[in-house]
Amino acid sequence: MLRKSTLAKPLDDENEEKPLDPAVERVRRKLVRFVAINLGILFVALMAVLTAVVYKTVQTPALPSGEFAEAEIVLPAGAKMLGHGFANGQISIDAELADGSRAILLYDLAARKIVGRYQVTTK
Repeated sequence: MLRKSTLAKPLDDENEEKPLDPAVERVRRKLVRFVAINLGILFVALMAVLTAVVYKTVQTPALPSGEFAEAEIVLPAGAKMLGHGFANGQISIDAELADGSRAILLYDLAARKIVGRYQVTTK
């Protein structure tokens, strides 16, 4: 006695997609909208990061290599320079002023002027 195999018979009824329940369909639509909005936000954030990276790599340095820089830094009358440092296009000058007090002066290379003065005191 031969039996018909259920595997040989196509399962058309099970392969057909049935319409979703309206409540499930609403949840699915909300989920699709949520994913689309988050992908949009992620894309904008990625573009902002890439723009910042490109901007930083294209930005010209304060002093192109091979170019000789020359300028005069005018300290207050009677001041003596005790030390200096350089960072971010500014020179910090440790100076002893005419009255014997000490100050740190910030000189901006781009503006070519002293842009800050910090008194050094002890307590």
